[in-house]
Amino acid sequence: MHAVIPPDAAPAMPEAVVGLAERALTRWSAMAEASARLINSAENLTFLAETADGARAVLRLHRQGYHELDAIRSELSWSAALGASGTVQTPAALPGDDGDLVQVVEGRFFVLFEFVEGTEPAPDDDLAASFHDLGQIAARTHLHSIGWTRPAGFTRMSWDLDAVFGADPIWGHWREGPNVDAAEAAVLSRAEAAVQDRLREYGQVSARYGLIHADMRLANLLIDQGQTRLIDFDDCGFGWFLYDFAAAISFMETHRQVPALKAAWLDGYQAIRPLSPDDLEEVDSFIMLRRLALLGWIGSRIEATEPQALAPHFAAGTAELAEAWLASGC
Repeated sequence: MHAVIPPDAAPAMPEAVVGLAERALTRWSAMAEASARLINSAENLTFLAETADGARAVLRLHRQGYHELDAIRSELSWSAALGASGTVQTPAALPGDDGDLVQVVEGRFFVLFEFVEGTEPAPDDDLAASFHDLGQIAARTHLHSIGWTRPAGFTRMSWDLDAVFGADPIWGHWREGPNVDAAEAAVLSRAEAAVQDRLREYGQVSARYGLIHADMRLANLLIDQGQTRLIDFDDCGFGWFLYDFAAAISFMETHRQVPALKAAWLDGYQAIRPLSPDDLEEVDSFIMLRRLALLGWIGSRIEATEPQALAPHFAAGTAELAEAWLASGC
């Protein structure tokens, strides 16, 4: 699933959690003797599982309370359907010895994925070609979403305005993010109001809103021999299709490359699925929506290494982004 982190760069993890991961691996006989090494700590914990003879797979330990069992199975069904149709190259989830893709071990949900070669891109890489590819991947994903008949019992979260700004936001409200001072809160309140007004008017018709990946950021891309692969559908749900571009530039919205990446993504996307002028006019609204959601995410996930690294300056950067967006007339 994820690019492998060298052992000396991997986040520290209590032995009890590693032990739980290794006990979970016994549910897959081919990996029953494998060791587990943490390679990603964010929403979930992701481990590289490796046997003595070099077989590798990727084990995901789900965050407690984030998804119910039916929602995880729904995620896996869409990812598998995308892969089977040739729409997107997605890592296959591997069934346990009992045939179930989701194993419940000591009350925790685990999924094992095939290991996929590739390197996670970095914000300072030349990303234009990858974002052109990613735009095409997003367009094909959305076309599949529109045409796919979801299986009975399919259930996923919604990434709508209520999910970000409502009484019980999925990731917590931006106001509870770290280091949001009074001046920043005032600017961000204006930005929130503008986002809500614009996106209510934009609407949720089926050509604009449906099942999306919702987290096509750099950490969920693998580049291998010039090919861009999309991984980790853990946040997939119902949302605006253009939210997938905003998610692609997560945490780098103020980076100098973003205008070029936006142009490359849209060029790739429209080669597959043309957009209307109204769609194009709202791209920056989705960037602002996602950025505010991420500020809440950092606050609610502050125990993890990535949020801790982002926390000192993210609120200030978000306010600067909001000022510029509001000044542009939105």
